[in-house]
Amino acid sequence: MSESIQAIKEKLATITSFTDPSLEYLKQDPRKGVQQALNSLAKRLEKEAKVKEKYQEMFIFEKQGYANGHQWIAGIDEVGRGPLAGPVVAAAVVLPKDEEILGLNDSKQLSEKKRELLYQEIQEKALAIGIGIVDEKIIDQVNIYEASKLAMIQAVEKLAVKPTYLLIDAMKLDLPIQQEKLIKGDARSVSIAAASIIAKVYRDRLMEEYDHLYPGYGFGHNAGYGTKEHLIGMEKQGITPIHRRTFAPVKKYL
Repeated sequence: MSESIQAIKEKLATITSFTDPSLEYLKQDPRKGVQQALNSLAKRLEKEAKVKEKYQEMFIFEKQGYANGHQWIAGIDEVGRGPLAGPVVAAAVVLPKDEEILGLNDSKQLSEKKRELLYQEIQEKALAIGIGIVDEKIIDQVNIYEASKLAMIQAVEKLAVKPTYLLIDAMKLDLPIQQEKLIKGDARSVSIAAASIIAKVYRDRLMEEYDHLYPGYGFGHNAGYGTKEHLIGMEKQGITPIHRRTFAPVKKYL
């Protein structure tokens, strides 16, 4: 009696290579359902191979750092430069050298569900994570560019290990640590991508809490950016303690 197609599908779910010897007899199976299952397997394996290839492409800067003798390499990124309200949040992440976290990419290019899954995996596998938070008062005092740097420095200083090499998204920090500035680094380095995901999810959750404190602006889903709902909220209710007073159009409601 032939093995059921459902049983075959369950077996194929555990296959990691299309050259697996156990597939040979299935390739001869004339049933349409079996051949469709094999086609699905081929597509899955091809997709997984591309994700692994992408990881290796984005691991090149870390690889160079290790080759130059650095043991602790931190990727750094920030989130929240553009919003009208809330802090700027930075993250510094030291990833393991020999364990992949597949799917890492610029947090803006990932769905919310994928970001959350990767956030959890990074939390579980990272060797160290540091978070830096600079609030709206400091942003108004020093400007958003300088506040972003301060948040990044905080994040590095909060790491449980002391990095000797920093990979930073489009910035140079006033720290006595060797560093490399990478334009669009969150899409080019796995460490910076991991930092962008940590910072993004952390800040989004913070803004959801602010949404309960200050309802009517849509902070839970606009993260403080100047959406129509947010602008109407300011017009109707005025500004909150977390608004950035030096940002237009917040200024006109002072």
